[in-house]
Amino acid sequence: MIGAATWSPDALLGRVRRKLQGGIERIESSPLATVELLRERWIELMGGHPTDADATVHLREALSWLERAQDAGAGGIARGYSLALVPGLGGRGWQHAYPETTGYIIPTLYAAAWSEDRPWLAMRATRAARWELSVQQPSGAIPAGMVGQGTAPAVFNTGQVVFGWLAAEREVGDPAFAAAADRACRWLAQHLDADGHWRRGNSPYADAGATLYNARTAWALLAAGRQLVRPVYTQAGTMALRAVLRTQLANGWFPHCCLTDPERPLTHTLAYTIQGVLEGGLILEDERMVAAAARAASALALAIREDGFLSGRFDREWRPAVGWSCLTGAAQMANIWTRLGTFTGDAHWQGPAAAAMQFLMRTQNRSSSDPGLRGGIKGAYPCTGEYGRLQTLSWATKFFVDALLRHRRGPEGFGRDRVADCLALA
Repeated sequence: MIGAATWSPDALLGRVRRKLQGGIERIESSPLATVELLRERWIELMGGHPTDADATVHLREALSWLERAQDAGAGGIARGYSLALVPGLGGRGWQHAYPETTGYIIPTLYAAAWSEDRPWLAMRATRAARWELSVQQPSGAIPAGMVGQGTAPAVFNTGQVVFGWLAAEREVGDPAFAAAADRACRWLAQHLDADGHWRRGNSPYADAGATLYNARTAWALLAAGRQLVRPVYTQAGTMALRAVLRTQLANGWFPHCCLTDPERPLTHTLAYTIQGVLEGGLILEDERMVAAAARAASALALAIREDGFLSGRFDREWRPAVGWSCLTGAAQMANIWTRLGTFTGDAHWQGPAAAAMQFLMRTQNRSSSDPGLRGGIKGAYPCTGEYGRLQTLSWATKFFVDALLRHRRGPEGFGRDRVADCLALA
């Protein structure tokens, strides 16, 4: 057992400084917050947090984190929680509400409400959908970034909010949600170029030339085309996904799909691309699309370590490009592997999905007294990694919840019921 003296700020700082590569001593924060952060990093170095044999314990802690994030976001859901001063995002504490991730968290909350018998989560989901109405621009678009960061419309963000409105319209039947989704999809279709790529209206916070992850926006158009009975959206979404498939390399790798480094894309944005192609292919019953997604997903399944660690970036030969893990991307891939296993009936997808989820559970802090740390999923492992550095993220937590819900459903995952309908938009 570690003695009490070991947990003094000086002792911890000395131990962690000798292990860290990233210079945690430069973090600006209060002494108490610094101790909490150093403790988190020390636990990572010691192998992670304890896990529970009952994954429901992890699920409910993550859901409670999302509830606190919504309370902090005043209806919308906070982008995340900073464990220390993060340049450009402010000091320690809850960040502003984030329209993009609030959008696709809405179907997650509905699914969890009915799966976990927590009906108040459905009320929260509807509240978030109404909040999204307040940030929609007259054009139908959703702005990039957090609330307060500007008004530039963004294709990807708009597509993700469509998922939330479709789920809310299905759940409560309010025509305002269908109308908002319709305006958003009209704007998306108008900004799609004739070759199926979105070059206009991309977020100013991302590389405008590397947005193949808009495959997830194409999936939103397909979902809207089916639910709202708008063939024009189905046509636009199909065209966009076919454009993505034309760029795929023979080994399954997708180029031009990263926020900052197209030659070494994030696992996160690779997973966005793979999921968009997979889910779009399932809606269209297009075997070629599903096979394209499976080819990329299989390459990442081969790259996961036995302990569940998945690198945060990969090069075009599917070689790990960094020594840290993007936890959002790992959670997304767990969802994708589970979906493929359920759809194909092939049990070999279960291995990487289970390994990724076990790894993610070891990164989840369920004991902290800090409400922004407890229960959520951090951006990276270690927490000093490049992606979402020193932050707990709403979208990482959302994809973790989705993965746990999908895993528990097992072979019945493609059955039609209320939970499955919500997860089909998550």
